[in-house]
Amino acid sequence: MNICELRTAYQKILSLPLMEYDSMRTSLLSLIRENESDTRKGAVQILEQARKKIDAIDAETERVRGMTFFEKKYADAELIAGIDEVGRGPLAGPVLTAAVIFPRDLIIPMLNDSKQVSKKHREELYDIIMNRAVAVGVGMNSAEVIDEKGIEFANKDAMRQAIRNLGVQPDLLLVDAVHIPDVDIRQVSIIKGDAKSVSIAAASIIAKVTRDRMMQEMDAKYPMYGFRDNVGYGSAAHIEALKKYGPCEIHRRSYIKNLV
Repeated sequence: MNICELRTAYQKILSLPLMEYDSMRTSLLSLIRENESDTRKGAVQILEQARKKIDAIDAETERVRGMTFFEKKYADAELIAGIDEVGRGPLAGPVLTAAVIFPRDLIIPMLNDSKQVSKKHREELYDIIMNRAVAVGVGMNSAEVIDEKGIEFANKDAMRQAIRNLGVQPDLLLVDAVHIPDVDIRQVSIIKGDAKSVSIAAASIIAKVTRDRMMQEMDAKYPMYGFRDNVGYGSAAHIEALKKYGPCEIHRRSYIKNLV
């Protein structure tokens, strides 16, 4: 194999999607074994890069495995649902929650708090979670409900919706930072849980991607506010548009009363 072919083979392996991290590692090992006797400088460099990539995959796998601490701690619970929300702070759009039940011992590299993951990887992770999860439920409340009953009610009510929409009854809820009232299921509140629990992190990804997609649809209806970019948060351009055009139907009046 000439150097160009070797480099092409290496790059092809690296182009595998997140769902195929195990295949990537296996393919890299095969590439190294097949070419480890090649002493050409270019080949040595490529194989060293492949070894470093394997080390990175192993480190990432261990990081995510560390996020199964709570799932293992409560191993007496057969079905554990992680719950998280997105959209407490925006000036427009709903508050949206997700509940996710993961299979035991499922490790998905790059899984993390949605705020720590790039948009590209969030989209990939969304598809993986939807394909691999035992169950996924989503709940939400509109700007109107937030204005009428407050964000705390709207958020926790949306969490109850997400639990109901799982379609199966979990034995335990792992919740990011809050306690959900009026739920007859054992629950554990974990501060910064979206960075500590794979189940909560998965819920964080589902909630974020679902809400972002909704706000992109709203951008087509109300392009003047820039919802595609700000997803309802109070960017300078969004606030300027609010002052120029006034609010639309999905703006939270209780949030913008001092702006407009």
